[in-house]
Amino acid sequence: MGPKLNPMVRLRKKILFITGSINQTTQMHQISEHLPEYDCWFSRYNTLNPNSVMYRPTGAKRNSYDLVVYCSDMVMAKSLNKCKTIWVQEGMIDQYTLLSAIVKKLGLPTYLTGDTSLNGSSDACDIYCSASEGYKNYITKRGTSRDKVFVTGIPNYDNCNQFLDNDFPHHGYVMVATSDMRETYRKEDRPAFIRQAVAIANGRPMLFKLHPNEKFERAQAEIRKYAPAGTLIYHSGNTSHMVANCSELITQYSTVVYTGLALDKKVHSYFDVSELTRLAPIQNNGTSAKNIAQICRAYIEFKGNRTEFLKQFVFSPEEITQQEEMYA
Repeated sequence: MGPKLNPMVRLRKKILFITGSINQTTQMHQISEHLPEYDCWFSRYNTLNPNSVMYRPTGAKRNSYDLVVYCSDMVMAKSLNKCKTIWVQEGMIDQYTLLSAIVKKLGLPTYLTGDTSLNGSSDACDIYCSASEGYKNYITKRGTSRDKVFVTGIPNYDNCNQFLDNDFPHHGYVMVATSDMRETYRKEDRPAFIRQAVAIANGRPMLFKLHPNEKFERAQAEIRKYAPAGTLIYHSGNTSHMVANCSELITQYSTVVYTGLALDKKVHSYFDVSELTRLAPIQNNGTSAKNIAQICRAYIEFKGNRTEFLKQFVFSPEEITQQEEMYA
């Protein structure tokens, strides 16, 4: 017979955070840090299937949760259907296209778009946490009930001024942030994009920051071929620090454009820049994770259903410090 467990440990409610990319994972960890009174678990999207069992970092099995926090509502595990659910916006949502409209109209699985254009629009989660009022309007226009959506801001993009204090050694370059379109089976003319970026730079120093998912050798060879000699190329490193030190930012479909906008950089994007300005995540001095944690805490402790919760819950960032002190 094994050792007796502390009964207080058994009574701790469990939250499962679904992660994926580095950005998604770091955001979820930031939220969990403000929920110390709960047993927080993490699972990547590629472990999800109708019969999945989630794992803690320690390897201990568990498949019963009081709350699940998603970074996408485009793929949701059937095994977690009975759990309370919260969606947290991870960053930029891809442009809504004709294919997006067809998938939505026919009620097909939203991941068939091959992008994130329908992320946040399924209305499948109980509560939605958006980056801005602009994005709240976007996802409610695409199908999610407006009363479910709270503008909390999102971690990683809510305190961009902090990136100005950095030790990245280069300054004053035109920065190019690429995307993983080819790796996600979307069409791209990379040589043409590089030539366009070179034209914008117009003789100024250049720095390319490649998406982590990109095939580095291929991308590097293309840059060496079409960009001027001496162009800097990075496949890793703190992207936000690189943006903070640049003079101008060129992007494709990258959320880092929001960092550039927040830092008053001149930006270029495949998206309409005026629309991006409207959608840009709110800057709240890095309190988004606390905001989202407040909603998680209130919902997991609520005894009624989602409809009853939404009728009585008032999102109040001013109460966050007081709540955290209670559980410190």
